Amino acid sequence: MRRSFLVFTMAFVALMAGALFYAARIPLKALPEPVDTFDPNAVTAISTQDPIYPSFRLSDMNGVEHDFSEWRDQNRIVNFWATWCAPCRREIPLLKAFQEKHAEHSIQVIGVAIDMLDAVIAYNESAQFNYPILVGELDAMAAAESSGVNFIGLPFTMIVAADGELLATHIGEIHQEHLDKIASVLKHLDFGRIDRESARQALRAL
Repeated sequence: MRRSFLVFTMAFVALMAGALFYAARIPLKALPEPVDTFDPNAVTAISTQDPIYPSFRLSDMNGVEHDFSEWRDQNRIVNFWATWCAPCRREIPLLKAFQEKHAEHSIQVIGVAIDMLDAVIAYNESAQFNYPILVGELDAMAAAESSGVNFIGLPFTMIVAADGELLATHIGEIHQEHLDKIASVLKHLDFGRIDRESARQALRAL
């Protein structure tokens, strides 16, 4: 009896060991990569049936609080970023050049750092932003979520019309061709060459 029990126990242990060995050889499902490249499916045009007007208040690097409505009557590109985000850092020179080129054409870039204030101030020493930078942590994330789109990563960009209505959002890195397209769509919208729905569809095709 004892011998039978011992044989059974050894067989069971061998079976479990084999199962564990087999399971260990099965590759684990890869974790999703961080958002680092433009994905056309990441651009979301906002439905005309339920217009969204983002509204938030955040402080700049000097501790001065600003309301998003301060930039009313200007089309806005609101870029959410962080100092630790590599694709975010790659966007900054493009956004600076875009701001310099379009400063007189009613398009305002606004950076919103989801980061620590000290880190943003230190990064500004080399970045030398030429557009407003607002800073926050949970408050900045809440501002991103005011778009009505699930916020899943950085960089994250809102495209807002001059009247404050959100036209589209983009998750992922913005490249020069996307900025050129955004500028063209907003210009045609301002001059009445296209309507709001056509602008949304054009932005969806970024």
